[in-house]
Formats: sequence, structure tokens, C-alpha cells
Amino acid sequence: MMGDRDFRGIVENALDSIGRELEIDINSADIQTIHLHEVVHCLRRSYYDRIDPQEVQRRGFNELLSGLLRKLQYGSDPKEFDIDDIKLKGQVDMLIDDSIFLFRGATNELENPQANDVLYLNACMWIYDKPDGIIVYITGDRKETTFSISRNKKMFEEIVRRVRVLNDLLKEQKTPILEPSTECSECQYYERCFMKKKNTKQLDLAEMLGFGNKKD
Repeated sequence: MMGDRDFRGIVENALDSIGRELEIDINSADIQTIHLHEVVHCLRRSYYDRIDPQEVQRRGFNELLSGLLRKLQYGSDPKEFDIDDIKLKGQVDMLIDDSIFLFRGATNELENPQANDVLYLNACMWIYDKPDGIIVYITGDRKETTFSISRNKKMFEEIVRRVRVLNDLLKEQKTPILEPSTECSECQYYERCFMKKKNTKQLDLAEMLGFGNKKD
């Protein structure tokens, strides 16, 4: 807080506003169109986003990297892949010749790519019919880690299965099963799946017992 202005609040509001501008536009009523990012993450979270959405709190500009690139049209237009009467819709961050690029923010340099990013990239290679894909992770201090993959049919078949599952559950208005992961603790729907979050602080046991201020 500086003077009467809450600059932290101003920054958070700015991040939220930019995030809303960059969000992929999903028509919740059109359950025959499933977006790729809905099925590479937790299906329960994607279900809640359509049925009873709750706004997510954004933590930094790194989270907005991919959306900014799409908005600036470094990639290509969204593309659809037909799965019977369902359309799977995806969009890449950058498309150069026969290679697809995804850009993701990261808190530190990674030894391996994130599983959901690999699923997303692989599916894009099938949707756009491209043989090569590259994921670039960029940290806050501009360090880059790059991973390249070739498309995998079995991995894409798993995405197709998840598309059908989400479509069926939306039709039947049934909540998907839990898919616990490291993302759960930051999910806006955490309390719907698990216990209510509590704000706790670290306690000094010696101080609690009255020894903290004693001198020899």
C-alpha cells in the first residue's frame, strides 16, 4: 500500500482484465464442440467451467504468454478435427512450415516437459497434420528450455477418448471423476472436490511454551 492506492490490487486487476481478453471463447451451450485445452487438463475442471464457472485468479504475466502469441497472430487460425459428430477444436501458438510451436511460462528450467503440454502439442500435430512439434518454456528471467516431439497416434487416441467422455458427461449433466494432480492446489474449484482451504501460519513451538524470550 502506497498512500491511498493499493498497487498490488491494481496489478491483480490488470492481470485479470488481460486474462479475460486472451481467454479462448467457449460456447458452453455447444457441447458438440470440445476445445483441446479442455481435455488435456482435468475433465472435472473443464466441466465446472461450462456448467458453473468460477473466475480463476491469475498470478503473473507468464501465464498469459501463450494467449498473447495467439492474439498477435504469430500462429494460425483455430482448426477443427471431426470425431464422429463432435468437433475437437485446437489452436497453436506458432506455425512455421511443418513445425508447430507452443510457448509456456515456467518458474524454473525444466528437465522434462509438462504432460498436459505434450498431450496438447501432439494433438495439434494431428489436427494440423504436421509431423514435428516444439515446446518452449520461458522463465521470468528469460531462460529458455526447448523440447521437440514427433506425433504419436496412441497419445492422440487418448485425447479422442477424453473428448467423447466429456461430451457424454455434459449431455448427461454428470460430474467427471476426480483426477488428482499437482494443479489441484491452485484450482479455483479445489473446495468443491476436497476440503475447505484454511489459512494457517507457522508457529514457533518454543515461543508457545514460553521459552522464546528467556535468557541463560
